[in-house]
Amino acid sequence: MIRTTKELLPEQKLSLLRKIRESHAYLKAYADMDFMSRKDLRSVRLQLELLKPELILREHKIRSTIVVFGSARILSPEEARRKLRQAQEDLSDHPRDVELKRRVIDAEKKVELSRWYEEAKRFSALLSKAQETGQDLEHVMLTGGGPGIMEAANRGAWECNAKSIGLNITLPHEQDPNPYITPELCFQFHYFSLRKMHFLMRAKALVAFPGGYGTLDELFETLTLVQTGKKRPLPIVLVGRTYWKRIINFDYMAEQGMIDWGDTKLFKMVDTAEEAWNHIRKFWKTHRETVAHMH
Repeated sequence: MIRTTKELLPEQKLSLLRKIRESHAYLKAYADMDFMSRKDLRSVRLQLELLKPELILREHKIRSTIVVFGSARILSPEEARRKLRQAQEDLSDHPRDVELKRRVIDAEKKVELSRWYEEAKRFSALLSKAQETGQDLEHVMLTGGGPGIMEAANRGAWECNAKSIGLNITLPHEQDPNPYITPELCFQFHYFSLRKMHFLMRAKALVAFPGGYGTLDELFETLTLVQTGKKRPLPIVLVGRTYWKRIINFDYMAEQGMIDWGDTKLFKMVDTAEEAWNHIRKFWKTHRETVAHMH
């Protein structure tokens, strides 16, 4: 049986072409967000999260970074004092309220801890003022991009008119980047693994201020990478001797044979921004001299 040809009317052609163009199948792959979000495309998304920050950092000639970790819950001194005043005023209106008494105690602790915000800001200012600004940028401040200690470190650079980097990440409770990051150097990640890689790819030091699980996670991962030789040696500085000695007993780990005694020398405990910066400079001065002697 011979099939006759059916001629489409012009308006029918336009209608069918419109349906084709509106189809997801017709979208270019990289422009199809539903396609890019599929489980099968995870490997591609991982590549993109590695590549995008890398290319932008190269474009800005960022050669090396100093990474700062610490609690997102630590407030600036001015904010901590404001919250304390508010808590005290609320308690004065209801002096028998147990919950308000607890809030005052918590606010007093926040004021006490806010000294680490100031110390992180001072540390960032010290290294930002010493930032080498030749053809490439050295010692650029890099943080997780959030509030607390991260904000303080980015702020210290911002107040010195120096560039700083923020590696933000999407969380169940949305975390906005702090406002002190250089806008063109603020990145948003989905995958923790790729964010971790960018923390250390250019790092010439890791400085950990008092913090919680996130800070400990990054600290121990870096210690493990250096211990196992997967990462070249670099200065690892723990700011706040009392805090770190109380939450982690490194000597006991060595006594029990869980780490070597030499592993307790992979980091340095200090109390001030100046001590931290001096240790980093001394480390790299010694390292350069050792390399030069070897050659």
